[in-house]
Amino acid sequence: MKVLVIQPKIGMGDMIIYLPYIHAISKKYQKPISILVKSDSRAEELLADDNHIDEILCLDRKKNKLGSHDGFKGFFQLSHEIKTKKFDKVFIFNSSLRYFLVTKLAGIKNIAQYPLFRKKDNIVTSAKIFTENELNTIVSTQPFLKLKNEITKSEKDFKYICLGISASGPTKRWDIKNFIKLCEKLNNTFKCKFYLAGGKNDQELVNEILSSPIGSECSSFSDLKIKDTLPLIKNCNLYVGNDTGWLHIASALKVKSLGLFMDSPVLAYGKYSKYISVIVPDGESEETTTHDTLGKDKISLEKVFNKTLELLQN
Repeated sequence: MKVLVIQPKIGMGDMIIYLPYIHAISKKYQKPISILVKSDSRAEELLADDNHIDEILCLDRKKNKLGSHDGFKGFFQLSHEIKTKKFDKVFIFNSSLRYFLVTKLAGIKNIAQYPLFRKKDNIVTSAKIFTENELNTIVSTQPFLKLKNEITKSEKDFKYICLGISASGPTKRWDIKNFIKLCEKLNNTFKCKFYLAGGKNDQELVNEILSSPIGSECSSFSDLKIKDTLPLIKNCNLYVGNDTGWLHIASALKVKSLGLFMDSPVLAYGKYSKYISVIVPDGESEETTTHDTLGKDKISLEKVFNKTLELLQN
């Protein structure tokens, strides 16, 4: 039985969230499976050491509709590419009729898919219910990233903290000056080393921290490949930062993680992992914090500092 999973969402965080279900499917069929994902998922790097994955196929669909799998021509191109792989079974983690027709045309006889045309859902709940119904087994929502190589803390007297300063937009990003103040307060309490989790688009934020008084205790991920950051994150005592892909990576590496949710749904992205604790804006609850909450200025430094201390000491 040759199995394909189609996961068309973008971003590292979404890729991590789907891992328990991909792993469950692989275990059910007792063999590695193939996945069709977008390049922005960074699956090639995140799953390089994952023995549940056979092949990672690239889904080339773009916002500007100019991807090789977009449009009428792209429909047939994708179907042809899938057909050459001769899959027997496909799991489609999406409600689009397009993917059903693509896989049907590709000759896959056994197609499992979300209910067609569903518009809104909870990413975790939908994936869990779908997978459990298809496999007839209970599946934990907790993801785990597999690493062949880990590193040992070189200076055991230090607290290693990963700072998630990046975010998909400015409304989801805690002010960088707050991160600097947080680092200073933590460094006055413990001896700390900080990793700045961000990409090349976050260079201004990275530079602001590196040029601050705490900069000498910080190292940036900006010039590293994602796969090279994983052992460093695994080595950390704690992740503190925005709801971004780095938060979900840290939790999947069994690192205690404090997620600052200010403009994204806590119930979808903050409650699926036992390693994630959350802070929401003043005046909001976990239930009310969602898209368009716009609460970045309502998360106090003191609240984040106190929760960070609690997690580091327990």
